[in-house]
Amino acid sequence: MLIKISLCVICTIVLIGCAKTGPANNSSSTTGNSNKAATAAASPATATAATAGEKIGVPECDEFIAAYDACVSSKVPETARAQYKTAIAQWRSSWSKLAANPNTKATLAAACKQSAESARASMKSYGCTF
Repeated sequence: MLIKISLCVICTIVLIGCAKTGPANNSSSTTGNSNKAATAAASPATATAATAGEKIGVPECDEFIAAYDACVSSKVPETARAQYKTAIAQWRSSWSKLAANPNTKATLAAACKQSAESARASMKSYGCTF
């Protein structure tokens, strides 16, 4: 069980790290810009479904996702927003599965708190305070 939670936390940190470096590296690349447009065109429905998704049932996770989504929606440039929305959808999916299992639900709050701390640091450059 601890391995699953640790893996979830590690994946979350990697997602945040990858998402953070993506916009800076792609903003000066013509190829990156066309890829971003294709990604944005392909994923708005998924991002909208994830944003409007159900609650996870763990307050720390639900509060973090809501705050992160609000930050992304209001402060992240539109050209970079799709990848952050994808991260939200992945968190929601992964955490919902963990919350459904009584053996992992008890440790999910700590994983969500860790994700919030990591995201807080990485999203500071956008002026997000959650």
